[in-house]
Order: sequence, then C-alpha cells, then structure tokens
Amino acid sequence: MDTEHADPTGRREAPDRHLGDVDLTTWRTKAGRVGADRWTELGHRWGALPLLVVTLVIGMGVAVLGTWAASGVYDAVREGDDVAVLDRPVLDWMLTLRSPAADTLVTWWTDIAGTIGMPIVALGFLVGFTVQRRAWTPLVLLVAASGGSLLMTIAGKDLIGRARPPLSDAVPPYEHSPSFPSGHTLNATVIVGTIVYLLLLRQSSTVARVWTIAVGTAFVLSVGVSRVFLGHHWLTDVLAAWALGLAWLALVVTAHRLYLTALRRGARPTQGRGRRSPDGRPLDGPGPQDAAPDGHDDPVGPAPDGPGPGSRGRPPYGPVSHDR
Repeated sequence: MDTEHADPTGRREAPDRHLGDVDLTTWRTKAGRVGADRWTELGHRWGALPLLVVTLVIGMGVAVLGTWAASGVYDAVREGDDVAVLDRPVLDWMLTLRSPAADTLVTWWTDIAGTIGMPIVALGFLVGFTVQRRAWTPLVLLVAASGGSLLMTIAGKDLIGRARPPLSDAVPPYEHSPSFPSGHTLNATVIVGTIVYLLLLRQSSTVARVWTIAVGTAFVLSVGVSRVFLGHHWLTDVLAAWALGLAWLALVVTAHRLYLTALRRGARPTQGRGRRSPDGRPLDGPGPQDAAPDGHDDPVGPAPDGPGPGSRGRPPYGPVSHDR
C-alpha cells in the first residue's frame, strides 16, 4: 500500500493532496476559498464522495452548455471566414506529406484514440489505479471525464452539423458523422489528461512528472494532427476540441480538489461514518475508536475477517488507503 504522510499535528493525510510542491487543498483566490468552504459544509452533511459524483454530474451539464455556447460562437466566426480560412490551406499542405506508409502508420496511430482504442486505454489505467489505490475516486473521475467528453462531442456535432473535408481528400476508412468537434481529439484530451493528472499525484520525482506531462501532451497533440493529416477533420475542428477538452478537464480537476479539501477538513468519504472536526475529533456518530484515519477513502475490496495485530479493539475492517 502507499505510504502515508503526516502533517505538523501528527495526523495522517492523503498523499494525493499534493502535486509536486503544490498543495491542491490551498485556494489562492477569495472565490476559491468561499467555494471550498461551502463545498466542505455539504461534504460534512452528505459525504465527500457522493458530493463529488453530484458535482461532476452538474459539471457535465455545464460542459454541454459550454459546448453549445462555443458552437454558436464558432458558427459565427466560420460565417465570417475569420478562422476557418486556415482550414483549406492546412489540409492542402497535409496532402503533400502523404505516402502509403505514412497513411498506414497515421491511421494506426489515430485509431488508438478511436471508439475502440481509447476505451481500452482508459480501462487499463482504471483497473491499475483501482487495484493499486483501493479507492473509488479514480473510477469516478475517469468515468465522469469520459462521459462528459462524449456528451460534449455529441452536442457539438448535432448543433453545428459541419461537413467533413471531401472524401477525395480523405484517407480510408471514411467517416461520415458531422465534423465539429473532433471526437478523437476531444476524448484523447480529456481521458489522457485525467490519466496524466492521476499519475502526477503519485510521482515525487520532478523528472518523472515532466516526462509524464510531455508524453501525454505529445499524444494529445499528435492525435489532433493525425485527424487533419488523414482528411477526417478540418483544423478548426481540432482546435475547438483541444479548447473544449481542456475546459472540461479543468472542471474535473477542480471537483477533485474540492473533494480533497473536504477530506482534509474532516469530512468523511461517505456520510454514514459521521463527520469530524479539522483536528480529527468526532462531532457525531461513532466514537473515536470507530473513526478511520483522516483522508482515507472507502476500500474497493472486501474487509479482512477480523482485527489485525495491535488493533486494540478497533472494528474488524483494516486500514484503507488514502483518497486518490
């Protein structure tokens, strides 16, 4: 299991609270502090994990509305040819770079971010995160991030209905759904971005974090470029997908920061275990011997059959890992 960290008061806390030297539970703006205070109050009442789920669901609605607003702005810009004027020249340049070998290689690469490849990638990391950390949080974040990006893709395509580049300029297999935004690019941005974020939370080495960010960024950028190279999307479809994906990813990370803040301030992952004051004293519910250490998340696996050595009368479940 992962090692635990202690703050100056001697309490154990979740290692996911820090990203490098940055404390994710510290809010530098007044709006952030006020929002974190209100969220923590609700976390004490309802439990931090259920509230995280509700927050992400609401965030999905906000993301879809944002996609709708962005689609309207994009449509107006396209009619004025202010940005879309780049689409045709860039595609023409990509045509000069093609060759049978390059077409095959790029098609294989872009399929990794497709409707089959990306779910496999997400599922693989999801299983790894869940098994290693024994917590529900990675599952909640990845599923919500994926669901939100899918809804944003559907909303954008239905609202704009933009035609793809001519089939004569595309590399088979051809795609026939609306062009805006690029679903491959949007999903890769959100899902890979979430995976990178979860990896960074457990990396203490600066070199490891830099490489993780570099590899994730290179993958997302290359997927977007591949969509234009193959003639499956216009450049502006990809640019919009990157922007929308980063916006939704920021909402997901913010929701997780609120969750970590609530845990740090004594909220429980689930409401049933009662809540505690910031110094760890129980405010209601079970007695001190029944409270799990600060920052712990609900375990995924079954609890042990009985207390381990040195449990001193604690309940039959063993200690679980910190929130991820």
